Amino acid sequence: MRIGEAMSEADRQAIAGRAAGVLVLIVGVLLAASLCGASTPPDHLVPSIFDPHSTPAESIHRLSHFVLGITGLIFLVVFCLLSYVVVRFRSRVAGAEREPAQVYGSTQIELAWTVIPILIVVVLFLATARVIHGIQDAPRPAGAVELTAIGHQFWWEFRYPALGVVTANELHIPLSYPTHPTPTFVKLLSADTDHSFWVPQLAGKTDLIPNRVNEMWLDPHGAGLFLGQCAQYCGTQHAKMLLRVYVDSPEDFNAWVRWQQQPANQDGKEAAGRHVFETTACLNCHAIAGTNGTGRFGPDLTHLMSRRTIAAGAAENTPENLRLWIQNPDAIKPGSLMPAMKLSDTELDALVRYLETLH
Repeated sequence: MRIGEAMSEADRQAIAGRAAGVLVLIVGVLLAASLCGASTPPDHLVPSIFDPHSTPAESIHRLSHFVLGITGLIFLVVFCLLSYVVVRFRSRVAGAEREPAQVYGSTQIELAWTVIPILIVVVLFLATARVIHGIQDAPRPAGAVELTAIGHQFWWEFRYPALGVVTANELHIPLSYPTHPTPTFVKLLSADTDHSFWVPQLAGKTDLIPNRVNEMWLDPHGAGLFLGQCAQYCGTQHAKMLLRVYVDSPEDFNAWVRWQQQPANQDGKEAAGRHVFETTACLNCHAIAGTNGTGRFGPDLTHLMSRRTIAAGAAENTPENLRLWIQNPDAIKPGSLMPAMKLSDTELDALVRYLETLH
């Protein structure tokens, strides 16, 4: 009698443990659902696929809800069946010596667990193929903006061939109105290894592969700043190869283009800093219009101070951070390919003052 009572208590503890595990799982699912549905802060600083602001992102968003609905239903059915089996057929002391009935060869069950998964996979495949086709084969209107994005270790180069603009790390594109679509088509190239261009709220991720040209397009419906990331491991500082996409009104975008088309500021007061740039290794990697610097290994610095960040988004673009970046890049971005310039304090101060004039 005491043994039976002890075994019964053990059964109750086992059931209580399973119930606690189930409760934790349910709470986790509800928490994940609440995070997915949470609103993002101003300026879209949380790059979430569940807050789309562009036509391609909206297509992916609808597909993700469809896939989550089907997989959620599968989870619910399997969870209920498992819960029933755990409770209904749990071990009992009374039948500890009895072997359960053995059942073999149910044709109906085998057909069910073969045919149903095949149908689910086919449905998911067709839905995904439809979205991929709609994004990749989208028509290109006459007024579309075209640019080239080149992935480097570990920064982004952006070129607008038709506009004569070259910039780095911070991309500006125009707002696209439904009544007057102005999508931006991006040609994706790599200068070294594999990278991946991903701004979740504007489009899906697309790889940049050496010796191959890939393309994608953005059709933003809301202005503001959208954050992205290199989504393909490309080396030591992959995690700090950040993307900042500014969606501007057509008027603001045109004003930005006109400003970027201007030559570099030639402030005679900072001739000493310009001399430092032109007589050191800086010009081997960087370009500044109007100087003898034409390097392509590093970002174009013609309008450096028009950007809010340096080092591909790793630090704010302030004089203090700019000085530290030139003096000791590893202090901001360990493992970056930017060499420490080993300048004297006088040369460093003059160079930073000169770079501060490059608006």
